[in-house]
Amino acid sequence: MDKLSSLMETHLLLILVCIPLGRSLTVTVPDSSSPSALVDGPQTAFTVNNNGARTDIREQEAVYDIMRATGNDWATDIPDICRGRWHGIECMPDKDNVYHVVSLSFGALSDDTAFPTCDIAKSSISPSITKLPRLRTLFFYRCLTNNPQPIPSFLGRLGKSLQTLVLRENGLVGPIPNELGNLTRLKVLDLHKNELNGSIPGSLGRITSLRSLDLSGNQLSGLIPDLSFPQLNVLDLNQNHLVGSIPTTLMNCPSLIKLDMSRNCLSGPIPESISGLENLILLDLGYNSLAGPLPASLKELNSLQALLLNGNPTMSTTIPSSIFDGLKDLVVLILSENNLQGIIPESLGRLRKIRVIHLDGNKLNGSIPASFGDLNDLSELRLDNNLLMGPVPFNRDMVWRMRRKLRLNNNSGLCYDTKSGLGDDLATSSDSVIGICETSKYGMATKAVRHISTIDGTELGPLGTKSAGRVQKPAVACFMLLQLANFLLFAVYVM
Repeated sequence: MDKLSSLMETHLLLILVCIPLGRSLTVTVPDSSSPSALVDGPQTAFTVNNNGARTDIREQEAVYDIMRATGNDWATDIPDICRGRWHGIECMPDKDNVYHVVSLSFGALSDDTAFPTCDIAKSSISPSITKLPRLRTLFFYRCLTNNPQPIPSFLGRLGKSLQTLVLRENGLVGPIPNELGNLTRLKVLDLHKNELNGSIPGSLGRITSLRSLDLSGNQLSGLIPDLSFPQLNVLDLNQNHLVGSIPTTLMNCPSLIKLDMSRNCLSGPIPESISGLENLILLDLGYNSLAGPLPASLKELNSLQALLLNGNPTMSTTIPSSIFDGLKDLVVLILSENNLQGIIPESLGRLRKIRVIHLDGNKLNGSIPASFGDLNDLSELRLDNNLLMGPVPFNRDMVWRMRRKLRLNNNSGLCYDTKSGLGDDLATSSDSVIGICETSKYGMATKAVRHISTIDGTELGPLGTKSAGRVQKPAVACFMLLQLANFLLFAVYVM
């Protein structure tokens, strides 16, 4: 799963940078009615050489300083950085045919997308960045990892122009500077996977144009401030040390399509006002200390496709059947290890698009809803480690389709009807025994007549033969969610 996540993360970074830069390669004639306006189209070196354009000399010296600070001294041998530009720098002309630097990117994303790499032992972000008054995009990826340093506060002086600031995986330390709140034109702020600590500054609330805010994978602590972003599409705060309740102000971000606060120390209930996130597609609040009950307003999230609330053992509640009435597009449902009690709602089996259901590690009782047998697209079902009883309502095709992704073990009351023809086809874990349902004690498992067997860890199919199909890796949910995140970030950057 770690390898898959790494591959998908690299692909996301390609989208973040390559799509916006790669689609603008032609010159647009300057608008004479706008004297100071830039022509919105980064230029190719060929075009620049043929129209007599020149690079602003002050910006050129600034770029030389920035390149030296990252260990790229070779750039100082280029007499005109916009004429002899490299992959990772973009320039735009003004009406006087003077070129200005609008984008700088560093870090090798892949063999096919290599921006200037950095000397990770001594690289730094030069203060000369502030001498690029028209800079729109600044991108550093794995450039400063062996030279721990804080985010420079002088970046806040780019507030008049900067729209994208990406500082992913650079080993940055210390707090997030309050000065970043001065970047009021910023649309994307990505500080993923550094060593940042302290609290999230409330000054970020001034960046009302933000569409994507990613502070995940750091050591941020304290309360989440009362932030509200009217245009925000993506908010990712996962893998930090944040505490307290989920701010209700975040429920006033109607454009949110991804909200991830997983793997923190959040407490309290999920706000009922979550219904305000009517465009939400992915909601991940897993691995916190959230309390029940589950808000009935969840059913109003009609666009929701992935709901992950696992790993909240303090939730200790039942699953209201009404929640699933409005979630017709739900594809992934993860409610593992929440100390849930009571029965599994029959309405869950009416979600025809559902593909992944995890309800394992709870205290659910009663029977598996008969409606689960009609979930033809279901590819992964975990009901293990509960108190379920009664007949397993699946046919042979469904059992064989899921194979080891169907987990029913540690439910001592489950059994199968001999008329179903399941027997050894019921592919649960090797230590599970699913007995035949007794007519006189329907719903209670008896001593198994046929056992689930394995040979060298390989499950047996009918007649004791080894299954012909290979057991697939249990990464369906991970892959689907990463694909979804890929789509979300792509949507943000091409808007």
